[in-house]
Amino acid sequence: MGALDKIDASAEAKGSGVKTFWQFIKFIFVSLLAMIVQFALLNLLKLLPPIKEMYASGQDFQWWVFVCPAAIGGLGYFIVNNTANIVAQIVSFFVNREKTFNSGANIAITLPIYIVFTVALIAFSAWLNPTLKDVFMEKLSWGDDLSANAATMICSAVQFFLYFPVDKILFRKPKEKKE
Repeated sequence: MGALDKIDASAEAKGSGVKTFWQFIKFIFVSLLAMIVQFALLNLLKLLPPIKEMYASGQDFQWWVFVCPAAIGGLGYFIVNNTANIVAQIVSFFVNREKTFNSGANIAITLPIYIVFTVALIAFSAWLNPTLKDVFMEKLSWGDDLSANAATMICSAVQFFLYFPVDKILFRKPKEKKE
């Protein structure tokens, strides 16, 4: 039994409140891991030549409620921001399922629900993030990278507080104990 398993067992023995608190602590660390993945991709993907060209094209991107003006990167920013967010959520799903909640929940059931919830949150973030970035750049005169990272931090915080209760419900079935 590993150290994390011993702490899990100890928290579970102390009751559901302590167990949930311990899960929340682990969720914070997994979310930090996902955020590191997201920020790394946010700052690295825009260095790829095709994405650089999209940033430099000077074209606005607008589709449905998603608006990314050329000043903030247009289609390039839309692609980079959402790709980084999607990859971070994939990492988060599997690590939270295995480590945070020690869940034996059926992936065939939980993954589609998680995907629907994630698509809704990413759509919300795809609208909010460029809106915030535009405000930071145009109204506050912040630089491109600072604005992108600040907008992503705010969207990540919103996602963090919405994902924990959803994950707690989705991953409530514990893994079966190995003999």
